Amino acid sequence: MPATNRLKLTVAVLVSFVSSTELALSQSQVGSPDGTTTIDGRQLPPQPPVFGGKIEEQTANSIPWWPPRVVPPENAPNILLIMLDDAGYGIPSTFGGVIPTDTMDELAKEGLSFTNIYSTALCSPTRAALMTGRNHHSVGFGVISESSTGYPGYNSIIPDNKATIGRILSDNGYATSWFGKNHNTPAFAASQAGPFDKWPTGLGFEYFYGFVGGDANQWQPNLYRNTTPIYPFDGDPEWNLITGMADDAIDHISRLHQIEPSKPFFVKYVPGATHAPHHPTKEWVEKIEAMNLFDGGYEALRQTIFENQKKLGLVPQDATLSPWPADKIKPWDQLTDDEKKLFVRQVEVFAAYAAYTDHEIGRVIDAIEDLGKRDNTLIFYINGDNGTSAEGGPMGTPNEVAWFNGIAEMPAKTQLQWYDVWGTEETYNHMSAGWSWAFDTPFDYFKQNANRLGGIRQNMVVSWPDGIADKGGQRDQFMHVIDVVPTILEVTGIDAPLEVDGIVQSPIEGTSFAYTFDEKNKDAPSRHRTQYFEMMGQWALYHEGWLLSTKVNRMPWETPKTPNPDPLNNQVLELYDLTTDMNQRNDLAAQHPEKIEELKAIFIEEANKYQVFPMDASVTSRISLPRPSIAAGRNEFVYVRPMIGVPQGDSPSILNSSYTITAEIDVPEGGAEGMILTSGGRFAGYGFYLLDGKPVFLWNMLNLDRIKWEGKEALAPGKHTLEFDFKYDGLGAGTLAYGSTTGLGQGGTGTLKVDGEVVATQKMKNTIPTTLQWDEAFDIGSDTLTGVNDDDYQPPFPLSAKLEKLTIKIDRPQLSQADIQKLEDAMQRASD
Repeated sequence: MPATNRLKLTVAVLVSFVSSTELALSQSQVGSPDGTTTIDGRQLPPQPPVFGGKIEEQTANSIPWWPPRVVPPENAPNILLIMLDDAGYGIPSTFGGVIPTDTMDELAKEGLSFTNIYSTALCSPTRAALMTGRNHHSVGFGVISESSTGYPGYNSIIPDNKATIGRILSDNGYATSWFGKNHNTPAFAASQAGPFDKWPTGLGFEYFYGFVGGDANQWQPNLYRNTTPIYPFDGDPEWNLITGMADDAIDHISRLHQIEPSKPFFVKYVPGATHAPHHPTKEWVEKIEAMNLFDGGYEALRQTIFENQKKLGLVPQDATLSPWPADKIKPWDQLTDDEKKLFVRQVEVFAAYAAYTDHEIGRVIDAIEDLGKRDNTLIFYINGDNGTSAEGGPMGTPNEVAWFNGIAEMPAKTQLQWYDVWGTEETYNHMSAGWSWAFDTPFDYFKQNANRLGGIRQNMVVSWPDGIADKGGQRDQFMHVIDVVPTILEVTGIDAPLEVDGIVQSPIEGTSFAYTFDEKNKDAPSRHRTQYFEMMGQWALYHEGWLLSTKVNRMPWETPKTPNPDPLNNQVLELYDLTTDMNQRNDLAAQHPEKIEELKAIFIEEANKYQVFPMDASVTSRISLPRPSIAAGRNEFVYVRPMIGVPQGDSPSILNSSYTITAEIDVPEGGAEGMILTSGGRFAGYGFYLLDGKPVFLWNMLNLDRIKWEGKEALAPGKHTLEFDFKYDGLGAGTLAYGSTTGLGQGGTGTLKVDGEVVATQKMKNTIPTTLQWDEAFDIGSDTLTGVNDDDYQPPFPLSAKLEKLTIKIDRPQLSQADIQKLEDAMQRASD
């Protein structure tokens, strides 16, 4: 081809290329690879957009088009939603407490302090309400999942017609994540078999780093990244989850920023603190010890907090405190020297835990500042999902698992055995309820008490430099945790969806308090006018400044032998005018019987609307009720290979039953050792293992006693059949307490056999009645987290023999009519 013609052809090709490029560039706003759009959010996910390009037979005549990425409305803020656990009103220094909470203090100075936000009185119900904007019964969390019952308000299953804020923000272009405590995945869906739709990653949170249950050993937690168990503490005895989750959150937020700095984030940051076990680092314990905050006792602490609150204007100058509950909690001057020494140790560790947690939260906020994102980050820092917990009872405990198994009090002399290791991995500790009463100042009572302000009234700090001009302001309007979701939606400019995944959504039940961010509305009337409360039969109703509530009929560490069959009508009702009596001191029921009737009618209306009925006053007896489980209805389980990490709710339960565990193993030359089967851990559980070649079956009885069956000789190389057979003495049913003469927790006889020959037999006086250590797993072939007997082995203690087959057979007692009558008679005697 002549050079002239080649030049003409080249020019023609270039002209064609330039023309097509200019055409593509002209479409960049509607279909370029980096195109974005906002959506009205009424339908999630939105309908796929219609292809906006052009398709012909030849590419040269076609125009490409990319669907735009969904992004939030312009200038929508980043959101950091923080909630502490079991933290009462008088804990943080921000609200008059003596425990230093420097991070909350600083946020209050640059933002707003909210003095009047309410919870549900229990942890996972509050959390379900917080992230859905609906009342806790509306989303199936009338109580925790471990006590769930088969009614819509109590099944612990967040329904698909009530999408979480994580799902709403994620579909509207936010990066969503969740750090720390979950406790909103049903206990019967928490295994690696799923389903995972009610795990955080199935509820709209794209990333999860935390624990699934209600509490966790902070030194060795049952930890997950998304849905996979992880063990970051292995080989690092100084590792602690409070720092570990702060590290992971900082890393996650930083990675998001580096990859896509323009994408806003929503981080739900909910540490396990200050829920038991109280596990701070030694450094923080020493800091608090040096401050000598608690030597005067819990009554003096209560008075100090109260005076601080008056100075801060949180409490009227003429307000008074309710009397000390001396019939339930011994006054400080009546304690022995041992009790005082123990109790001060308990509370110093608790205070260290609170201060340590606040400090680590500050590290996360500092990281956001370092990325240049702080000014447009909206931070909610909610102090507590309920009042301070009294579930350690008047004496406290080195092992909270014992309380859930009916051992409410342990003498100081016994507890002092753990004095030097209190708060370390050797304890699952809780403090005396006297401190809990003080930490709920200016109110009284505790977590679980939905009828007293000490159980339901929280405080909160909100900071948003770009959106709140009234620095250091205070807001006193009534609000509830269900109000947080509509507030977030209002400030981001995102509508609540009408439909999610084709499912019509129920309305948001909370009321936005974004109006309070404007200083001109600092004294505006609350827009949240009516709110019901109910927890395990204790209930209340707030309506336009009035509070109708049931009279307290039990302390949280007390469980009714015979629950009230009609908690709606069979209780004493009290009436308070919170506009003049902010801490529930003056019962006006006798003066206003007509108000009682009016407010009770409103409560019944609200209860019908939000699935509160049937109301149930039972407490720990619910734990033993049947509920969905992978293991439900099965009495034989067979395993042919090692497996770890099965949660208690989905593993075979051998409590209150006869059972046989048979292990078929092949011992190599040179002998073998290691864990065959274990469930639970250091604070309650059992293990079947080889120690120095000898078979061992061991029950850890709440870390108070260990009962062991052990073979006399090491197993020779080759195949062996090991069997542990237990014959239970009890009837296996009922709701009676540990140590009673029938029902749960009865004794039995265990027999260990090797190749059919009995090698050990002994009787157990009692067994564990209710639950093993819930944050530990059912493991085969090794032992994750803590071991059931520190004197024999240290986890993971892998089995060096070959496991060929493991069979568990469970014989649950079948009750005859005579058995049932015997149980009923015993229960009646116990309640007389």
